[in-house]
Amino acid sequence: MRTAAVVGAGLIGTSVALALSRRGVLVHLIDTDRNAVRTAVALGGGVDHPPEHPVDIAVMAVPPSSVGRVLAEHQNRRLAYAYTDVASVKREPEQAVLVAAPDPGSFVGGHPMAGGERSGPLAACANLFEGRTWVLTTCEHTTRETLNRALALVALCGAVPVVMESTAHDRAVALVSHAPHVVAALMAARLEHAPEEASRLAGQGVRDMTRIAGGDPGLWGDILESNATAVADVLADFAEDLAATVHALRSLAVADAARRAEEMTRVIDLLGRGNAGRARLPGKAGAVGGALVPVVIGDRPGELARLFAAVQETGVNVEDVSIDHSTGRPSGLVELVVAADKAGLLADRLLAASWTVQRVRPVYPSARPGPADPEWGQPARISVPG
Repeated sequence: MRTAAVVGAGLIGTSVALALSRRGVLVHLIDTDRNAVRTAVALGGGVDHPPEHPVDIAVMAVPPSSVGRVLAEHQNRRLAYAYTDVASVKREPEQAVLVAAPDPGSFVGGHPMAGGERSGPLAACANLFEGRTWVLTTCEHTTRETLNRALALVALCGAVPVVMESTAHDRAVALVSHAPHVVAALMAARLEHAPEEASRLAGQGVRDMTRIAGGDPGLWGDILESNATAVADVLADFAEDLAATVHALRSLAVADAARRAEEMTRVIDLLGRGNAGRARLPGKAGAVGGALVPVVIGDRPGELARLFAAVQETGVNVEDVSIDHSTGRPSGLVELVVAADKAGLLADRLLAASWTVQRVRPVYPSARPGPADPEWGQPARISVPG
């Protein structure tokens, strides 16, 4: 692949442009927001002028409801030989393409499973898709050449392609992405008028749960509208569990010991189901289990770099990291996720180097399959019409 176009210079579009440009692809950036295009170009995402000849592939980085219309416009202008999108809903855009696009065979749906709560080109980065799943949804019109060009795009961005049917994709993301965003927003909304003393007590738990609630409301409204039925189905089941839990918790306040014991059993069962569900989320490839090593650091310039240097000296690989700032205190807590069999070594070495290390604890069991589809997250097995 030598040339590409990205229509939409937001977080995902600019990240695609940066990833391709880094691999030597000439990327033409197109957006009605001229400031967004200029910013993406300044970041190294490509050039700010249309191509003279059709590019190898064009990426429609626009909201789900706009994919069909925008694709038709650019196919009429012969922008590219092949087209894809990055919308997080696939069935509705696919139907719009079949109705409006002059050449449905040159389009394949796409959805990189990566993003962030911030939007716009300044939030973009070239390695956003490294190691992430990138779903491609074919239909009966998709040509092999189109799919091959999309696979080349995914490879250049460092992602792992998975081919799915659009309806199956939308049901899956309703469960693992769209409904969780609504739940996070509902929880975060409880904090809008929270007392000051409650806000001061907020720790990493509530920050982790509500992080994704910081997404652009307009964009997320479009996503939810495009996948409304599937998301509503997930939330309806969630609402049943929530209502049962509310009832159980209120019953724990009654005087009847037998009833309290019965309702406590229900609460414990729900928490256990939560453990089991979380255990099904795939972990790092090849991981056999993980442990969290919490380290207290001072709120001083260079302190985090000093900690990472100390970790590097131990030879232990850090798989994930989070930072919890202490309210009203000049310190914070850095939580390092490492392989379970290396956690003791890391803690001992850091303690010996005069770091304050809190109790090491497990964070997830061995990696298990993801959603019910046994092929979810596996390399694509490609079968499309010739």
